[in-house]
Amino acid sequence: MIKSSLPKILSTQVEDETVEWRIFIDADLPFFDGHFPEQAVLPGVTQLDWAIRMGCEHFNYPAHVATLEVLKFQQIMLPNSEVSLKISQNSSKTKLLFSYFDDEKRFASGRILLSSPAVAATEASQCN
Repeated sequence: MIKSSLPKILSTQVEDETVEWRIFIDADLPFFDGHFPEQAVLPGVTQLDWAIRMGCEHFNYPAHVATLEVLKFQQIMLPNSEVSLKISQNSSKTKLLFSYFDDEKRFASGRILLSSPAVAATEASQCN
């Protein structure tokens, strides 16, 4: 993970296995620098990092990503904007489903398949 600064959370709604945050994307966050000079855009890797970190923290999973599925970036997210981040868990498959949106406008979505800490440790030792 890239360990980016998390966005300001304006509100939180929790229902069963779903959490939805309303977040503010502050123009002063450092990852806007140079991305891009003519129009600042929230990088997709930052959006993914937020979904992983916030989802894993909320649902008490270690942030060990096995794979990403159907990852889509549909619209750009601009500085000083508010969007919603909705994350649902599929606990039987250790999977988080996320989407960024504002009313009917869709920004990004995907599925994050998490691996167990034991699998992540085994994979890390094989890379050394």
